[in-house]
Amino acid sequence: MSIKSFAAKLFAARIHKKTLQWSSNPVETQQKVLADLIRQAKETQFGKDHNFDFIITFSDFAQNVPIRDYEELKPYVDRVVKGEENILWKGKPLYFAKTSGTTSGAKYIPLTKESMPFHIQAARNAILSYIHETGNADFVDGKMIFLQGSPILEEKNGIKLGRLSGIVAHFVPKYLQKNRMPSWETNCIEDWETKVDAIVEETYNQNMAVISGIPSWVQMYFEKLQQKANKPVGELFKNFNLFIYGGVNYEPYRAKFENLIGRKVDSIELFPASEGFFAYQDSQKEKGMLLLLNSGIFYEFVKADEFFTEKPRRYTIGEVELNVNYVLILSSNAGLWAYNIGDTVQFTCLKPYRVIVSGRIKHYISAFGEHVIGKEVETALQQAMENTNVRVNEFTVAPQITPKEGLPYHEWFIEFENEPENLEDFALQIDNAMRQQNVYYDDLIVGNVLRTLVITKVAKNGFQEYMKSIGKLGGQNKLPRLSNDRKIADQLS
Repeated sequence: MSIKSFAAKLFAARIHKKTLQWSSNPVETQQKVLADLIRQAKETQFGKDHNFDFIITFSDFAQNVPIRDYEELKPYVDRVVKGEENILWKGKPLYFAKTSGTTSGAKYIPLTKESMPFHIQAARNAILSYIHETGNADFVDGKMIFLQGSPILEEKNGIKLGRLSGIVAHFVPKYLQKNRMPSWETNCIEDWETKVDAIVEETYNQNMAVISGIPSWVQMYFEKLQQKANKPVGELFKNFNLFIYGGVNYEPYRAKFENLIGRKVDSIELFPASEGFFAYQDSQKEKGMLLLLNSGIFYEFVKADEFFTEKPRRYTIGEVELNVNYVLILSSNAGLWAYNIGDTVQFTCLKPYRVIVSGRIKHYISAFGEHVIGKEVETALQQAMENTNVRVNEFTVAPQITPKEGLPYHEWFIEFENEPENLEDFALQIDNAMRQQNVYYDDLIVGNVLRTLVITKVAKNGFQEYMKSIGKLGGQNKLPRLSNDRKIADQLS
C-alpha cells in the first residue's frame, strides 16, 4: 500500500465520521441550514422584498417566498448579471454557470464563495465514501480522467462565466493535478469530437484507474479507444476499476459498458447541477444517493402529481415518504430561493435519506393523461433487456397522437448495439413492463385509447448526429428521455 492510498483511507474515515453526524440528525441539520441562509441574506434586495427579518420558521418562509423557476427569478438574476451587489446573496458571485434551455435563452446560475466549496467537497467525499466502504484506495496512484467542458471562461461585468464542469476544473486539488487527465490544452478544445480524439491519444498508453463523465459521452470515448486498441477497454486499462458518472441513469448503458470494458467495474453515481451538488452514492450495497443536507442547501419537496395545482403543499425533509415522486425545490447559499430546478426525485431510504432521480417535471409524456416519467421508461427498457443479449446505445420516447392508421401510441426511438431477434416481441415486453409500473398507461391500453408501443430503429450514431445538429454534442448535454411533443421525434423519423 502506497503512502498516498494509506492517507486516503485515513481521510476517508474522518469524512465518514463527519457525515454520520449530520445524516443522523437530518431535521435539525436542515433547520440550521435554513436559519443560516435567512440570516446571511437579510440585507439583500431579495431578503428585503420577502420579509427575511420576520422569518423564523419554515412556515414563515413558505408564506413569504413562493416557488419560482428560472424565468420567474430572472428579474433578480438580471440585476446580478449587470453587476449589482447584494441582490440574491451578499456581495457578488464568484462565477456564473452558464447553461441553456430556457425560453429566454441562456441561464446564468450564480456560484458564490460560500457555495463553490461544496461542489468540490461533495465530489471529493463521494470518492472518500467509496474508499471507506470498500477499502479500495489503490486507484489513487493511477491516472484519473474527467470528461468535461472547456475550462476557458468568459467574463461578464467583472464576473467569470462558463460551463460548471469547466469552472470546477479550476478547483482540482493540487494532490490530484499530477494524476488528472486530459491535459489542460486538450480540455480547452471546444469541438467535442476533436476533443475526444485528442483524449484518446493522450490516455491510450496511460495507467487509467478512474474514469468519470456522463455515460453517453464516455461511451463515445470507449468506442474510440476500442477501435484504436482492437481490444476491450478493460484490457487496455488493466487497473481501471472505478467509473464515476452523473446526469443520467446508468442502467440502460450498463450492459453496453460492460461489453466495451470486457468486465464489471464499480461505479459511483453523482447528482450535481449548476444550482448545487445535491447527492452522491454513498454505498455500493444500498439503492440511491445520500442527500447532502449539510451543504448550504435547504430542500423542499412537492408531490409531482400536485405540482401544477394552485397551491401545492411544500414538504420538508422530515415529512417525505418512500417511493413518492417529488419535485425538488431548493434554497441555497448561491442565492437561489424556493427554486424549482426541474428534477424529480424519489426516496429509497429515510435513514439516512437517499434519493434516485426519477426524471424531469418538464420531461414527461401525458398526451393522454398517462403521466409517464423518465424512471418508468428506463426501468421498462432495463427489464425487457434482462436475460437477453440486447444492448442499447441510446433512446428517447414521444407520443404519436395522429398516426396514419389505427390507435395512437408511444413511439420509442432506439439505437441498438445488438438488436432483438423479434422487434415486436421486444416492444411488447417493454409495453408490459410499462403497464405494470403505470396504472394510467395500463388503463389507456385496456380501454383501447392507446395501442402497444412502437419501436423505431435509429441508425448508428443517429443520436450523436442529432445532438450535433442542435449544437449540444458532448460536455454536460443530455438527451431527454421523454418529450410530450414530437420536436425530437420528427428530427429522428
